[in-house]
Amino acid sequence: MKRILIMEGNAAFAGELSDCFSAHGYEVCGVTDDGAEGLKLLEQFSPNVAVMSLSLKNADGFTVMETARREGRKTDFIVMGNFADDKIINRAIALGARYYLMKPVSAEIVGERVAEVMSPDVAPVREKFERRRAGSLDERISNIFISIGIPPHIKGYTYLREGIKMAVNDPQVINNVTKGLYPVIGEKYASSASKVERAIRHAIEVAWNRGRIDAVNAIFGARVYIGSEKPTNSEFIALVADKLILESMV
Repeated sequence: MKRILIMEGNAAFAGELSDCFSAHGYEVCGVTDDGAEGLKLLEQFSPNVAVMSLSLKNADGFTVMETARREGRKTDFIVMGNFADDKIINRAIALGARYYLMKPVSAEIVGERVAEVMSPDVAPVREKFERRRAGSLDERISNIFISIGIPPHIKGYTYLREGIKMAVNDPQVINNVTKGLYPVIGEKYASSASKVERAIRHAIEVAWNRGRIDAVNAIFGARVYIGSEKPTNSEFIALVADKLILESMV
């Protein structure tokens, strides 16, 4: 059985990864948020793949890869990080990362990359490397929703995603959501503007009620919201759209 080691500081996300890998028939030989412990697990189990965040306790992801390389480990690394800087990404590649996945990223996407690395017909490392921010706009928005806890089964999920896509394509639409955004979404999905507004507001409230404020602040790179403070629909759409636009410009 193929073995996978998980090194991830977010316990909830580490659990999602573990469940995903186990469901696909892989053996998860360890889960840790500590780079030093991760190195011991690499030595003990010699996993086929290590899925690892750059930010870890005691030894960061770069240190783990440098040490593994020096010790001649054969493990393939799939690296995850919040950093879009080319120097950081290129360093990860140089140290042997098969993929660098921009966070937030879903466990399912990571699972797909693990399957590709495990495949015997995998292309050379540099050809298989990718930056997750280059993924489709729908995928990038969905990854953000997953991270902050907006479930895909509620109507507001679809409406909110559509609104963000509209704001990315035309940032001015955010200045007139009542007449320029809600009605357009309502027409597309055979609903009314008022229902669209309420469904989007409910989707945002769900995320806040789940206590994912820290995840929201992490995504936007600053302490945007504290306590029970919630953004309006237009504020939230504008924040996500701005983030996606800026990422595309980097």
